[in-house]
Amino acid sequence: MKKILGFTVAMLVSVPLFAQSISGAVISLAGNAEIKADNDQAVVTFFIEEQDKDKAAAASRVNQKMKTGTDLIKKEDPQAELSTRGYYTYPIYNDDVKAAGQVAKHQLVGWRSGQYLEAKTQNLKHLPVTAAAAQTVLALNGINFGLSDAAVAKFESARIAAGYKDFSDKVSMITHAIGKKADDVIIESLDFDNAGTNIRPMMVAAPMMQRMKGAAPVEEPSFEPGYTTLSIHLIGKLRLK
Repeated sequence: MKKILGFTVAMLVSVPLFAQSISGAVISLAGNAEIKADNDQAVVTFFIEEQDKDKAAAASRVNQKMKTGTDLIKKEDPQAELSTRGYYTYPIYNDDVKAAGQVAKHQLVGWRSGQYLEAKTQNLKHLPVTAAAAQTVLALNGINFGLSDAAVAKFESARIAAGYKDFSDKVSMITHAIGKKADDVIIESLDFDNAGTNIRPMMVAAPMMQRMKGAAPVEEPSFEPGYTTLSIHLIGKLRLK
């Protein structure tokens, strides 16, 4: 009976001694959070490619069709931001396979020209109509949905608040676990430098498509903008009184 009583007393004494021993200790703590925001912007890439024995003829058809496609996009979505993202022209060779020991003969058989056009827009409701109009001449190469600069700025406050709340909740859990009170903790530093906006968009990419011939009507595509995850990571240092 004496042994059991002695062990109980030792435990009771050890708790305040442990709490006292960590006074002045510095604790590093991280806060993490994520918020989801509906995408409000799309970046669509169109392209046109032509092939001809005459280099000038191939380039001329590319130039004419890209201009027509660009005009159609501007007509359907005047506020869209358009940017040329690439223009190429290169020769096409026909390689004649020769017997062993003989050199293969490279014969020029034509030229291939192409151009890419990027359209950035926030008019997502009208996007299927715009894309279908452009596809009567151009091909849809890919599409990425994301957040506009205005949307990122709008959610910035909520993103930081969510990160700080996670940090504060962890401070409360730690102080409770070690037998300290909230007044016993001093936040010496809180580093938001590593909290840069980490954006992970839900993206939709259209597969490479061949050029649409002629100006036949194209059925409107279906798009789901999805959402973007905005995350934050901050680090703080706590000192226990």
